[in-house]
Amino acid sequence: MTSPTPPCAPEDVRRVACVGAGVIGGGWVAHFLARGYDVTAWDPAPDAEPKLRRLVDAAWPALTRLGLAEGACANRLTVAATLQEAVADAQFVQESAPEKLELKRNLLRRLDAAAPAGVVIASSTSGYPMTDMQTEAADPGRLVVGHPFNPPYLIPLVEVVGGERTSAGTVAWASRFYEVAGKSVITMDREVPGFIANRLQEALWREALHMIANGEATVREIDASITEGPGLRWAFMGPMLTFALAGGEGGMAHMLDHFGPSLKSPWTRLEAPELDRKLYDAVVAGCDEAADGRTIADLVAERDRGVIDVLRATGRLPRQRTAGEAAE
Repeated sequence: MTSPTPPCAPEDVRRVACVGAGVIGGGWVAHFLARGYDVTAWDPAPDAEPKLRRLVDAAWPALTRLGLAEGACANRLTVAATLQEAVADAQFVQESAPEKLELKRNLLRRLDAAAPAGVVIASSTSGYPMTDMQTEAADPGRLVVGHPFNPPYLIPLVEVVGGERTSAGTVAWASRFYEVAGKSVITMDREVPGFIANRLQEALWREALHMIANGEATVREIDASITEGPGLRWAFMGPMLTFALAGGEGGMAHMLDHFGPSLKSPWTRLEAPELDRKLYDAVVAGCDEAADGRTIADLVAERDRGVIDVLRATGRLPRQRTAGEAAE
């Protein structure tokens, strides 16, 4: 699928339009403002502007602590009266409307008709494939998913993926733009409902609901099991490399040999895939690639430092006594 070339390079974008100014859309507004962009926002709600400005004001202290880009200012926000006005001179458009498929289709059609030719239009959808949303647009090639995490002004991740009619150039341009705008980008090779992180979150969420429904655990216990357990590691090392370290010096291969049979144990309500040779090899090779030359010893040291840093940052390490203090 071909589409007109974007009118400027990702590095040259100065004006961003945010369509939809709720929690996610407003978070995007705050992020782009903090990165030094001029932002024009539009939302059909009659009280959208005061709510949006309150959200930006509330986020600004955190953004200031993170570090503002040169020239960043909350006053560089304009709230437009119409959708057409919002995108008239935009160099990038971020759509963040409610998760209703027909609404998304209609809105993306209108944005495609109103935005300058070639300007990339990204959707913040949390689950719909772009293939299902781009059906009514005259130029579907410039439509792409840019899925953030709440709040977008704090959480770095954006998952980028095109639909069947999205051009490869659009996907590459959007991924580069988000990187320039200070985000951590996963560019997906194919569509999957819910993308990557939401599917993982949803699996944990559903199992938690099962445990509560069956009286197997309380809400407090479930939350503590993450914040005091694997969540400490997940803050800096994902589940795959974390599990690789469970294999000791043998890494993921030893872990799969040792713990692979437990996939058949009733530890969750999810059906486990068959651990055949193809899956085994893909997981082992993927962990080797993710390690990027780091040895198991290197990864263990990195994990240990990270856990200590997280515990210290969240105030959960006991205070160290100074040399002059007597032991109690």
